[in-house]
Amino acid sequence: MMNIQVLTPKGKVFEGTATAVQVPGSAGLFEVLENHAPIVSSLEAGKVRITLSDGTRKEMAIQGGFVEVLRNEVALLVTLAEA
Repeated sequence: MMNIQVLTPKGKVFEGTATAVQVPGSAGLFEVLENHAPIVSSLEAGKVRITLSDGTRKEMAIQGGFVEVLRNEVALLVTLAEA
């Protein structure tokens, strides 16, 4: 399992455990799975798709920002996120 946080300048939008998260990276769409190598990447405007640990999916639109992955902790720092 991975711990996911989605943060905007106004505060935390989402926090939970997930098995996968798909993000719109600057070089294209990519997916982060459990035990992913550490990475920091810029994000473009687009959709973030999170597969929660119970199998349900959550989707939100973002306006861009950054993602950091380190030891199954995924932090999305975005300018705007909407369900």
